[in-house]
Amino acid sequence: MLRVVLVYPEIPPNTGNIARTCAATQTELHLVEPLGFEISDRYLKRAGLDYWPYVKLRCHSSWPVFQSYQQSHGGRSISFSTKGTSSYLQFQFKDQDWLIFGSESSGLPPDILQESQEVLRIPMAHEQVRSLNLSVSAAVGLFEARRQLALNV
Repeated sequence: MLRVVLVYPEIPPNTGNIARTCAATQTELHLVEPLGFEISDRYLKRAGLDYWPYVKLRCHSSWPVFQSYQQSHGGRSISFSTKGTSSYLQFQFKDQDWLIFGSESSGLPPDILQESQEVLRIPMAHEQVRSLNLSVSAAVGLFEARRQLALNV
């Protein structure tokens, strides 16, 4: 099963939108603290609307705590970053992959990128546009992996 991981997310509506996407696809959502909001934040809940009961959510108090959890469950660390060297479209996803996304303001820290088994980018056609919104990026990555794995909702 694919898993989505948000490392240090800052903006509640982005996390809420990603939670809704995860609920719709029955994908586990992992949040790595510190978060830029409280889980009870009304903006977070509003973005996820009434889908929160259907989100398979796990919170991890730090990156090392998450790493320990991930290692015990297996699978590859697939990070998404503007610093990625290959396109997500040319990558072969596997069923047990962890799709890892960083914070809205700074992305993933260098140490997490170095530890990743793969760092992918979402190509931008316009050179002045660095990246997409976090919730869009997570949906793009998740749905491409699902498409490749023929996972239909």
